[in-house]
Amino acid sequence: MSTAENTPSTATTTAPGNGEDATPVTPEEQPLSSRNENRSQRPDSDAFKAFMGSKWAPKATELPAESEVAGYAAQRRLKISRLFPGERLVIPAGPLKVRSNDTDYRFRPHSAFAHLTGLGVDHEPDAVLVFEPTEEGKGDDGGNHHATLYFRELAGRDSAEFYANARYGEFWIGSRLSRAEVRALLSLETADLADLETAVTKDAGVVEVGGIRVRLLREVDLNADALVDTSRINTGVDLEASDELDAKLAEALSELRLIKDEWEVEQMRKAVAATVNGFHEVVKELPRAISHPRGERVIEGAFFARAREEGNDLGYDTIAASGNNATVLHWIRNNGTVKADELLLLDAGVEADSLYTADITRTLPVSGKYSEIQRKVYQAVLDAADAGFAAATIGTRFREVHQAAITVLAERLDQWGLLPVSLGEVLAPEGQHHRRWMPHGTSHHLGMDVHDCAQAKRELYLDGTLTEGMVFTIEPGLYFKEEDLAVPEEYRGIGVRIEDDILMTADGPVNLSAALPREADDVEAWMAGIFSPTGE
Repeated sequence: MSTAENTPSTATTTAPGNGEDATPVTPEEQPLSSRNENRSQRPDSDAFKAFMGSKWAPKATELPAESEVAGYAAQRRLKISRLFPGERLVIPAGPLKVRSNDTDYRFRPHSAFAHLTGLGVDHEPDAVLVFEPTEEGKGDDGGNHHATLYFRELAGRDSAEFYANARYGEFWIGSRLSRAEVRALLSLETADLADLETAVTKDAGVVEVGGIRVRLLREVDLNADALVDTSRINTGVDLEASDELDAKLAEALSELRLIKDEWEVEQMRKAVAATVNGFHEVVKELPRAISHPRGERVIEGAFFARAREEGNDLGYDTIAASGNNATVLHWIRNNGTVKADELLLLDAGVEADSLYTADITRTLPVSGKYSEIQRKVYQAVLDAADAGFAAATIGTRFREVHQAAITVLAERLDQWGLLPVSLGEVLAPEGQHHRRWMPHGTSHHLGMDVHDCAQAKRELYLDGTLTEGMVFTIEPGLYFKEEDLAVPEEYRGIGVRIEDDILMTADGPVNLSAALPREADDVEAWMAGIFSPTGE
């Protein structure tokens, strides 16, 4: 931008584009809502508008072929439809979110919306999927509803919005799929977002007097929340009872993702493969990280570059924790140094364009070689991870994976003389002293959300049984903080976590992230094949 564009004026201003003949407008008279436009200096003449709306090449009219995900998404919608016959279901994608003033974050739809539609990446902010109840069994694919995707189609090039709307105009943000293209791609009915209010509120009301019950996935889009709540108030629907019904919808949408279909598993494999490549890039950058005052940022940046090259984004903020920072479970500041004699705990995942994410952790010796005490702690964590993997069999309760891993850690801590009481006392429910150094759970479900299926009922999650198609992590760790006086000095400042992504199959667990070395000797050999930290 030129200096002139950024220099504030102390005189009265004129309306944008009106030139010398414009009526002076004082800053006090200009509405606050329009002041972001001050920087644009966009012409407003009729000649400009006419020219901007002319001489554009015609858009392609050929519709896309049906996407591979369309059939899978239809089956997911069918499962939800069968749970809520006779009720209208409203699932928003969510709006754009402001990062700073008039700039937005890259759009990511809510996972439940993406799961039911098949839309990934940055498609359709403000969109809403509506399940309209039909006669039972007469809906889509023999279900109880007809699903329609309501979204805002970009204005044509003959519209001022094309060039004037920085948030939705095609000139600013690029093209998006039309309703016809989305319909063809996903085999899903589409409609104009302007018709959403009628679609959501028509005949809504108290079921006992002939109204249609509306369930909403709440706290995704404030406008959708307001629309449904206003309708409920106007029709005498009990708001407190409705909140409970809405929660049941959120629960069902979360539980729907407990079992992954074939397409989802393939997306998970892609995300894991890209993540493995990201770890490789990090090892290549270790020499530069050692020499940089914020070496952890070098690590973070190396992985992020791979995530954007091969996927949509990071699945979550990268943990690039060196030394004592590795004992901070969710260390995402990543502003520390990386020293050659330290361990680097890297917890990172690439999110694929489909929005499925990996979640892998490796603890690497920055020098390329584990010290004796580092290897000792690392081996204990690896043995715990292997115990969890061995416990992960079809029909085993999810919580038993954690119990198998944590027991190994307790036994090692006992052997090292670190426990204040006997092993039996520690493992008793009223003991648990060992959890000082391993306070988190060993496993969580994984998918579109890094902590997937988080709204599922306890009996289907922690108390649920491992089933073919589940994808979850196994990630034990030990964390000895520098300030922890309960352990000898040699342990302090060491944090180790090993995390792999596991797919349950009929034949048992499969480690999707096995391509990334886990054994200490294998880690050292892998790193030596990429770089020589000591220059040897």
